[in-house]
Amino acid sequence: MSYIFRIIAIAVRYKYRLIAAYLCTAGAIVAYVALPKLFGQAIDKIVQPLMEGREVEIGAILAPVAIIMLLGVVRGALSYGQTFLAESLSQYVSYDIRNSFYNHIQHQSFSFHDRYHTGNLMSRAITDVENVRMFINMGLVRAPYFVMLFFVVGAILIISDWKLGLLSASFMPVVALYTSHVRLRMRALWLQVQEKMAELSTILQENFSGMRLVKSFASESFEEEKFNVKSAEVSDIYVRAERLRASSTSFMLFTFLVAIGLILWFGGSQVIEWHNDPERLAGMSPGQLAEFIFYLQILAMPVRMAGWLVNSYARAASAGERLFEILDHESVVKEIEQPIVMDTCGGYVRFEHVSFTYDGSKNVLEDISIEAKPGKTIALIGPPGSGKSSVIGLLPRFYDPTNGVITIDGKDIRDFTLKSLRSHVGVVQQDVFLFTASIAENIAYGNEHATSEEISNSAKVAQMSDYIESLDEGYETIIGERGSTLSGGQRQRMAIARAVLLDPPILVLDDSTSSVDAQTEDDIRVAMESLVEGRTVFIIANRISTVRKADLIIVLEKGRILEQGTHQELLDRDGSYRKLYELQLRPQTEIFKEFENGD
Repeated sequence: MSYIFRIIAIAVRYKYRLIAAYLCTAGAIVAYVALPKLFGQAIDKIVQPLMEGREVEIGAILAPVAIIMLLGVVRGALSYGQTFLAESLSQYVSYDIRNSFYNHIQHQSFSFHDRYHTGNLMSRAITDVENVRMFINMGLVRAPYFVMLFFVVGAILIISDWKLGLLSASFMPVVALYTSHVRLRMRALWLQVQEKMAELSTILQENFSGMRLVKSFASESFEEEKFNVKSAEVSDIYVRAERLRASSTSFMLFTFLVAIGLILWFGGSQVIEWHNDPERLAGMSPGQLAEFIFYLQILAMPVRMAGWLVNSYARAASAGERLFEILDHESVVKEIEQPIVMDTCGGYVRFEHVSFTYDGSKNVLEDISIEAKPGKTIALIGPPGSGKSSVIGLLPRFYDPTNGVITIDGKDIRDFTLKSLRSHVGVVQQDVFLFTASIAENIAYGNEHATSEEISNSAKVAQMSDYIESLDEGYETIIGERGSTLSGGQRQRMAIARAVLLDPPILVLDDSTSSVDAQTEDDIRVAMESLVEGRTVFIIANRISTVRKADLIIVLEKGRILEQGTHQELLDRDGSYRKLYELQLRPQTEIFKEFENGD
């Protein structure tokens, strides 16, 4: 129930709309419960004269009919207000939760996204929020209507005839116990449904994103089978939940019809007694029995809706649990209470005895110390899994180190606001992400107010301008999802242009030339020589040709620094770097020498 109370607390923010809905509810109930009494009076005004052999005048029922029609109009108007206010309130609440959910995720660290898959988060943002919306509409606003209707009508029945009233309410304890049992079982089922839906969304998201891979390996049948298995699991749990809800509704209707049969039996005997009493001092008139039956029919409405309400509460409870699990998650990368805004940055970066672990067990970085002076280029090289990207991920605080300190211009990076820190650190990641938008919008991402000239200049630095200008729509060309219409090298050059436009004092290139040919790599390197001047640059690369001109080359292996120095210094040491050089460049060097000698 704690999740239900938290959802209700969000709805209470719109208290005036909620109060108005409840006022409409109260008015609709008053208009509704007055109708059976008028029906009963009208019936008696017709039946009693006929029983006495008198002629019935049409004027005798004009007043009840007019009042019934007026109450019908009032009830219709109030029901409209209740329905509109309930729906609008549910939309406002779902809007708030959806936005809070989205905004909260935006400020989570990379470790959060390592843990929660995209499809899982999408399922929560769409399916679970919709379940909460249905609860606000049906459970929070409409449920009090049915509860009030039940108690008001129940009280009227007992006041009218306490014996028949108690008889009609005798089945309610059984219904209440059964409903409680069903609610607990349905909550567990709906939690399973939502978890399976999250898994299904993950399969969909991965399949659609990796469609080229699926087709390359002719794995359509495999993917179809995988989807069918998960889809069948979702359907089976849905069927079980609906079977439980249907059995609940059927059971309640059965008990209600049994109550109606008993009322007709005992109430009919009282009508007969009333008919046989000349003075009409005993029993129940036909109008009173009809009135009682009408009230019993009204009482059936909340009984019939109980199954839907139980379903609504069960789904909202499981949805709330999944949503608040995310909303309550605190990012491990947090700002201090009064962070500093980094207005200027000289680019002096120091890693001081830094260690880091992703999962809290084994360190992927161990005692890393690096000094990067302004205007210098630091290259990180090593085999896959050596920790190169992990080092760079700590600088803009995608993660925080487990031990040690990272400083910029002598200040701990944890003292700065995340926004100001990251605005001074330009990152070109290995896995380039591009949006389904124009080329200009993709380049200007992070600097949305950039001019066309600035965007064009950035593209020139990244050796991308010639290709863009050859397109029919130039910089306004819309690229496909995740940049699918561009080659790998073009996507990386787009990312470089994006970083160039940001004009950061600290530049990080995470293997940013891995998908370009040697000629383009050389062109980018030449074009960026003016860019890196005066900036602190970190380069992650697997090619020695990319890092050989760096001011400092750091060789990593298994999260530790094996050796560091300039290109020539490392060659002279005959260590890991030299072995890598021999493997990559020496054969090429010999070929170039033979070519130059004309052999």
